[in-house]
Amino acid sequence: MDLIDRRRFYAEEIEATANLKNASVVEALATVPRERFLRPGPWTVRGEADFQQGPRQTPDADPRHVYHNLAIAIDPARQLFNGAPGVVAMAIDHLSLRSGNRVLHIGCGTGYYTALIAHCVGPSGRVVALEVDEPLADEAGANLRFMPWVDVRHGDGRGLLGHSFDAILVNAGVTHPLAGWIHALEAGGRMILPITAAMAPTIGKGLMVLLTRTTDPQSFDARVVGFVAIYTAIGVRDTALNDQLGQALRANPFPLLKRFRLDIHDHSPSCWLHTSGACLSTS
Repeated sequence: MDLIDRRRFYAEEIEATANLKNASVVEALATVPRERFLRPGPWTVRGEADFQQGPRQTPDADPRHVYHNLAIAIDPARQLFNGAPGVVAMAIDHLSLRSGNRVLHIGCGTGYYTALIAHCVGPSGRVVALEVDEPLADEAGANLRFMPWVDVRHGDGRGLLGHSFDAILVNAGVTHPLAGWIHALEAGGRMILPITAAMAPTIGKGLMVLLTRTTDPQSFDARVVGFVAIYTAIGVRDTALNDQLGQALRANPFPLLKRFRLDIHDHSPSCWLHTSGACLSTS
């Protein structure tokens, strides 16, 4: 099987196992060469069965090894991985991207999933990709140079004045969406982000949450789309909220979230994660 056929098989396998709904995401998986966004192999990889034994190495640098539902290390020493496509492609799929959309990708790593997003929105769209690690941002910029509608920047996502987006993907564990992200999202726009409690120095666990802006400026639709373990975001987390989030996850690890509220209100039984400025609610 040559690489073209292998990419197609890989795309169809992720489509089936992650229940992808959008043909554009499947086509992106089948088209974008994943090895282009990785450092030279052999590669350190991690699959669903590797959390007990730890990551393992591919036997050689043949690119066929990267076309599986595996997280692939960018920096093994930091436990920094190019995430498993069954998780990240699923997150992209929930954004329901269309040609011409404007998308913000926070935590782009070396750029593979940014390239999938860019393939979905096409040259008439625009993608702003942010990476807090400056060498990685430089690497992503070089990797994505063939897609001129992608703008790669070094940053953590706190300075977005004047920009608006149809969709936002946050690709690192956060305690909450920043106000700038909320205000940058267009009406009807979608944001998907991992809401995590830090469990180790660099890794957190929690919920993958989809937020959709409604006509009510004080309320977003909210839905849990999965459970996630992911690298912890740098510079945008709230330490006090991290502790509160850990308590909420222990009390109810699978909440049926319905709303993300920005209105000021008293705590009630429906408030899964309640703060003075925002609330994830089950009603």
